[in-house]
Amino acid sequence: MADDTLTARAPFTDLAFSSTPYGGVVVADRDGLALAAVLVRKGCLAALTARVRERFGIELPRGPRRIAAGTVAFAGLGPATWLASSEERGNAFALTLKEAVGDTASVADQSSGYAMLRLTGAKLRETLAKVLPIDLHPRAFAPGDVASTTASHIGATLWRLEDSAEGLPVFEIAVFRSLAGSFWDTLTHSAAEFGFVTRETIS
Repeated sequence: MADDTLTARAPFTDLAFSSTPYGGVVVADRDGLALAAVLVRKGCLAALTARVRERFGIELPRGPRRIAAGTVAFAGLGPATWLASSEERGNAFALTLKEAVGDTASVADQSSGYAMLRLTGAKLRETLAKVLPIDLHPRAFAPGDVASTTASHIGATLWRLEDSAEGLPVFEIAVFRSLAGSFWDTLTHSAAEFGFVTRETIS
């Protein structure tokens, strides 16, 4: 009898790519990052802001900005809407967040809904310029900036982190999990001329 047991699988596991030896683009899978959508309830923005500040030490961003404290971050996606993240695994973060904000906002666990990558490298901007219709020049897109956009017709959300110790740009990009394979194909083909390298972590 066939074993029908479901097994958790990271969205980018075993996806193929071809590359030149030079690692102009370096990527790490962020599978396991806890994610939750936060939508403020009517008339509760001030109260929500105060609760997030008290519980997480974060001043809730207004507009497309990402603010982090410790292992928790809030990224502004739209009017009164945020994507909260934590290095904590599973849905425990969403439960903690619900308790913290109470009735000031609706919280929905998104940990299994997104696939996320962290990217860096000397040729990262050139690679992303092929697939993203936004300006990622350092003067236009600073650390902490957030964009909800498309990557070759695939909905994507990205933000810029602080540069690496080598002075290279670092971005994180999230797509819906069901589109991870299509996004991977687009990214790896765009990076192939520069060299594409995978790592377990990027700091």
